[in-house]
Amino acid sequence: QVQLVESGGGSVQSGGSLRLSCVASVASTYTGWKYCMAWFRQAPGKKERDVIATINSDGTTTYADSVKGRFTISQENAKNTLYLQMNSLNPEDTGMYYCGADLGGLTSGVFCRSRVYGHWGQGTQVTVSS
Repeated sequence: QVQLVESGGGSVQSGGSLRLSCVASVASTYTGWKYCMAWFRQAPGKKERDVIATINSDGTTTYADSVKGRFTISQENAKNTLYLQMNSLNPEDTGMYYCGADLGGLTSGVFCRSRVYGHWGQGTQVTVSS
C-alpha cells in the first residue's frame, strides 16, 4: 500500500517560486525496495500528465527540457517526503501537479522517466500569472 499526499501549490506571478511537497506513506512490506518517484504536470485542457522530474532510490534525477535549470527534485528519506523546488516560474508552468511513485523493477534514471507509475497523489494546483 502506497499513499501520496501533495501540498504547496498556489498562485504566483511570473518569475516567482514555489516548493511542492509529497508525503509518502508506504507499507512496511516495501522496506528496502528500489523505487522511482516523479512529478507530473497536467496543463489546463490536456488529458495527459507529462513527467517533468524524476528521482530514484539512489538519488539519480532527470528533468524535462522545459524545466531543466529552473526546477529541482529532491527527497528527504527520513520524512518520506518528495519535493519540487520551482523557480523562475512562467505561465506555461500552470497546471495540476501530481506526485507519482512506483516500486521495484528497473529504476535507473531513464527507466524512471518511461515507466508507468502505479501510485498517485490527488494533485496540487499551480497557477502562474504574467
